[in-house]
Amino acid sequence: MSDDANSAIMMDRRQVLLFGSAALISGAMMPSTASAAAGTLVMTINPEPNAMVSAFNTASPVAVISGKMTEGLVHYDFGLNPQPELATSWEIASDGLSMTFKLRDGVKWHDGKPFSSADVAYSIMEILKQHHPRGRGVFAKVTAVETPDPLTAIIRLSEPTPAMIYALAGWESPMLPKHIYEGSEVLKNPANNAPIGTGPFKFVEWQRGSHIILEKNPDYWDKGKPLLDKLIVRIYPEPSARVAAFEAGELNLGGDGPIPLNEVKKFQDNPAFKVETRGTEMNNSLDVLETNLRNEHLAKPEVRKALMHAINRDLMVKTVWYGLAQPLTGPIPQTLPHFYSADVPSYPYDVAKAEALLDAAGYKKDAKGTRFKLRLIYPTTGDTYDRAGQFLRQQFRRIGVELDLQTADVPTFIRRVYGEYDFDLSMVPASATADPSIGLQRFYHSAAAKQGTPFVNASGYKNPEMDDVLSKAAVEPNASKRVDLFKRFQQIAMEDLPILPLVRPIYVTIASAKVQHFVTGPEGVRSHYSTLSLG
Repeated sequence: MSDDANSAIMMDRRQVLLFGSAALISGAMMPSTASAAAGTLVMTINPEPNAMVSAFNTASPVAVISGKMTEGLVHYDFGLNPQPELATSWEIASDGLSMTFKLRDGVKWHDGKPFSSADVAYSIMEILKQHHPRGRGVFAKVTAVETPDPLTAIIRLSEPTPAMIYALAGWESPMLPKHIYEGSEVLKNPANNAPIGTGPFKFVEWQRGSHIILEKNPDYWDKGKPLLDKLIVRIYPEPSARVAAFEAGELNLGGDGPIPLNEVKKFQDNPAFKVETRGTEMNNSLDVLETNLRNEHLAKPEVRKALMHAINRDLMVKTVWYGLAQPLTGPIPQTLPHFYSADVPSYPYDVAKAEALLDAAGYKKDAKGTRFKLRLIYPTTGDTYDRAGQFLRQQFRRIGVELDLQTADVPTFIRRVYGEYDFDLSMVPASATADPSIGLQRFYHSAAAKQGTPFVNASGYKNPEMDDVLSKAAVEPNASKRVDLFKRFQQIAMEDLPILPLVRPIYVTIASAKVQHFVTGPEGVRSHYSTLSLG
C-alpha cells in the first residue's frame, strides 16, 4: 500500500482491492496465449488497480497500468539517471531555482490533440501539486510553470528541490491533458478511469474483476512502437490461479511478486520462464508497521521500542518471506546506498529487554499473562501479510501483548487507517522511491498528514526537529549536506519509532521465456513497455 503512500502508497502493489476472478472479455472467454494474436501479450497486475491514472493514486498497481498510457517528462536508466521522454532536454539553473524543459515536437494526446507546454503547466500546478499524494511534497516549492512557447516549460521554485528530477517519470508524475481536465472536478473526471495520455498504449476497456484491455497507439511519437498490438491485463485474485495460468501458457507476464513466494524457486528452475529481480529500484518498497500514537499504549516510546525488540526479523524473513526479503535497520533501505546509514538506534531481538521496557512503562501482566491488546489491520492482498500477521501475533504474545488481527479490502483499509484513524497498528507497503524526500517525508513530516489522503502520515507523529530536518533536506542543493541531513532523519526516526521498519521485500517479475524487454530499467513493470514483445 507501497508511498506510498505515494500520498497514496507507494499504495504499493498490494494496496488495492482484488475483485472477482472472472476472465471474460466482451462476453467471450479470453483466448489462451497459444491462440491469441502474435501481437497480443497477456499480463497480470496484482492486486487489481482501483484507478487508471497514477496522478491521484500512487498504489503500485495503479502505477503499473497508468505507465502504459501516460508519460512523464523523463524516464530513468538503471543508474537512476534521467533520460528523455516527453522532454528532449533539460537544464537546472545553478541556483536551483528553475528547471527548463525542452519538449518533444509532434506528440499527440490519444484524442488527437497536440501536447504542449500548457499541458505541463496545468499538470504540475493544478493536478500534481494539489492532488498527487507524494507530489504535494515534491512540488511544494513550485511557484509557477512558465510557457514561453509550446515546446518550452520553465518550472520556477521558491527554493531548490533536488529530489524533483527523480519524480518525473510517467508512472509517478504523469502529464495529463489540460483540455480534458480544465474546468472539471479533477478527482471525479471520467478520464481518471478511461485515460487520455500520450503513451504507447490507448485505453479500450476495464471490466472490474476481470480484465483491462489496452491497444496500440498508432500515432505514438516513437515511430514503429509499441511493438505489441494489444496488451491484455487479466485479474486473478488467487495466487494459485496465477501459477496455473502461467503454467498453462495463458499468462505471459506478471510483476511485483505475482506468484506465491514458495513457488519462486520452481519457476527459476523451469526453462519455460524467466525470473527477474531487477526493476524495483525506483520504487524501493518496504513493509512496515505504522503506529497510531493516539493509542494510550503506543503513545509511550517504551512500548514502541519493546515491540521492536520483540520481533525476530531474521526469522520473519525466513518464515514469512521465504528468504525473499532483507531486514530493515531504519526507514531508508540499503538499496539507497548514497542515503543509507547504519548509524542509528538498533533494536535486536531481545524478549527480556522488551518485557523490561513494558514493565518500566507501567504495563504489568495480568493473571493470564496479558498486559494489553492492540489491533493490527492490514489489506487483503495475499497470503504474505496473513503469515506476517500470525507471526507478529506469536511474537508479541511472548511479551504479553495480544494482537487482534483485522483484514480489510483496500478501500476499507484506506478509509479506516487514513480517513478515520481507526487502527492501532497498520501493516502497509511503503515506497521509499529513489529519494527520501519523495517517498518517506510523507510518513514522518507533520505537515504531510492530511486526513483522508492515503499513504501519508497517519500516526499523528509530530517532532519539530524531524520536521526541520526533512524540510531542510528537501531544499538542500549540496549533496554531502543533504546526506548528513538524511542521516539525522534516520536517527530520529529510529529513536522515536512512529513507524516500525520490518523488511524490504524482494519482488520478482515472472515472464514466459519468449517475452522480451520486460525489465529494461529501474521502473520495471511500471515502464511504458513500448519495446515489450513476444520473441
